[in-house]
Amino acid sequence: MDTVRFRLQIFLVLLLVLMLTGSVGFMKTEGLSLTDAIYFSVVTVTTVGYGDITPKTEAGKFLAMVLIITGVGTFLGVVANSTEMLLNRREKALRKEKLNMVIGVFFSEVGTDLLRFFFSCDTRTEALRKDLVITNEWSDREFTSKGEGLSRYDYAIDSSLADLYELRALLQEKRELVLRIFENPYLLEHESFTELLRAVLHLKEELLHRKELTGLPAEDYKHLSGDIRRAYILLVHEWLDYMKYLKKNYPYLFSLAIRTNPFDRNASVVAK
Repeated sequence: MDTVRFRLQIFLVLLLVLMLTGSVGFMKTEGLSLTDAIYFSVVTVTTVGYGDITPKTEAGKFLAMVLIITGVGTFLGVVANSTEMLLNRREKALRKEKLNMVIGVFFSEVGTDLLRFFFSCDTRTEALRKDLVITNEWSDREFTSKGEGLSRYDYAIDSSLADLYELRALLQEKRELVLRIFENPYLLEHESFTELLRAVLHLKEELLHRKELTGLPAEDYKHLSGDIRRAYILLVHEWLDYMKYLKKNYPYLFSLAIRTNPFDRNASVVAK
């Protein structure tokens, strides 16, 4: 995309130089007014050639030939690169839409449940709860502000507070789904979500390699707390971005999402 934009900028500069050169040249050689000179340069470069203005002098004819030879290619370069950039933007938008569909499946099947598990072993929940009770009145600016605030939140995880057996069962049950999502080529354009899936898979492996998940040494609970914290931080940020996307594009999905908000103790799926 950057390459196409760079090429377009070069062609636009060349086209501008040619148009200025042609306009000034026709004013000098053909005695045209500024408006007529610009008009003649445009119809020459675009090969429209209405025939209402034609060069009369030798110098004017030579300038017209130079403009045709150099200007046509430059003009076509502008058109071609502009078209490519527009198509690339459309393709990028389609890829982003498909990626958001994948993220939606993740939260529907496992992401929201993981948030509830992780939140249950967060010992400092009130600040986070207060900031993430989302309503229909939230604007894009508020989503952005809350996202910036998350980077300053102290995620204090104590894995001994969570039902690690239930968490392991959930991750094992959804293992194939997470792996399938991980294989999606659109993830290459969303590094943070890829890191989230990697963190979730790592947490699953940590839990599966332990036969017993109760009565663990304090140091091991601390280690698991670190693994949960890593996935938790990534998951909260991703969830907030996804909620913003739903509010903007799919109000009916957003409605259900805020009625099942894992951070809202008053949330109820029953519409009131």
